[in-house]
Amino acid sequence: MFRFELIKKDNNARLGKIYTPHGEIETPVFMPVGTQGTVKAVTKDQLLSTKPQIVLGNTYHLYLRPGTEVLKHFGGLHRFMNWQKPILTDSGGFQVFSLAKEKNKPGKHKAEVILTEEGVKFKSHLDGSWHFFTPELVIQIQEIIGSDIMMPLDVCPPYPVSHTVARDAVEKTIRWLIRSKKAKTNPQQALFGIIQGSTYEDLRRESALKTVELDMDGYSIGGLSVGEPAEYMYAMTEVVVPYIPENKPRYLMGVGTPENIIESVERGIDMFDCVMPTRNARNGTLFTTYGRLNIKAAKYKFSEEPVDPECDCYTCKNFSRGYIRHLFNAEEITGMILATIHNLRFYNKLMEDIRQAIKENRFLQFKKDFYEKYFSQGQ
Repeated sequence: MFRFELIKKDNNARLGKIYTPHGEIETPVFMPVGTQGTVKAVTKDQLLSTKPQIVLGNTYHLYLRPGTEVLKHFGGLHRFMNWQKPILTDSGGFQVFSLAKEKNKPGKHKAEVILTEEGVKFKSHLDGSWHFFTPELVIQIQEIIGSDIMMPLDVCPPYPVSHTVARDAVEKTIRWLIRSKKAKTNPQQALFGIIQGSTYEDLRRESALKTVELDMDGYSIGGLSVGEPAEYMYAMTEVVVPYIPENKPRYLMGVGTPENIIESVERGIDMFDCVMPTRNARNGTLFTTYGRLNIKAAKYKFSEEPVDPECDCYTCKNFSRGYIRHLFNAEEITGMILATIHNLRFYNKLMEDIRQAIKENRFLQFKKDFYEKYFSQGQ
């Protein structure tokens, strides 16, 4: 069964443990994004070498492809992707709304969305077919997926947004959460509540209070990685956190950069996910102890150094910056693979170091030391 144990605090930074049917998760934790049942550009074994504790899947994408019939046939996503560790699934609500705002891409259909009290009608970005998500259906799909942690269907407004629209999103999200909780049938799966409210303190407070009243397994802070300045993200996190019970995990959705994570851990957040390490890797941007590095830059042509001399990943142990630069310039897939392995390990090692610092009551010193190196030089 799912439960959270708060082990230790260092000011507001928290060391904890989440217990799930597929294993324990030490927090604070970063969850690599495996949207369609795979973390892009790496095999399962390559992913495991970066020491993740949990991966994230997406209900919207898995519903469209491979579809619930296939997932049901294979007995859920764990067996389908041969993954033995925990899985968290996003509800797909963010994708429904965000894909509708994107410019039409070649070979893709323009996604459209119609929001009603009953749910959200949307047009698939794959083939233009219409679908209808209700809070109940989204829970049903996630029960077929078999994820350890489920997210309810919510309304995630963009930034900036008016107070009126943000309030409507908060109220609808609460009503949908009540329906989601009633629809849940599998006691082995956890269901989190999602706190909305954009950048409005009064709405964030109201959303937090009403969501916590429903006594969920954990609490997610949504709508804070949608283009707003980082200062707003931190401010809204500070508004919300005091209302979330200490014995429940706190998940800041879609965040973020290494500094976003450190700042949010300092404010009491336990869980993070973001496409940043994998997407940046595929574009040749690598995270290192000394800041971001554009591996395509000419200055690395003859570099025999590893990507990050302080990293213990497969990439850094075996290959030079010069070689990885060559792979990117030659458009070799291996370049993306090696870069992804490195970035994922960088993020997971960052979380290991954060947990150790909290354990030893030196989180603020860790933050200071990390920043001194990370912002020391442009690479």
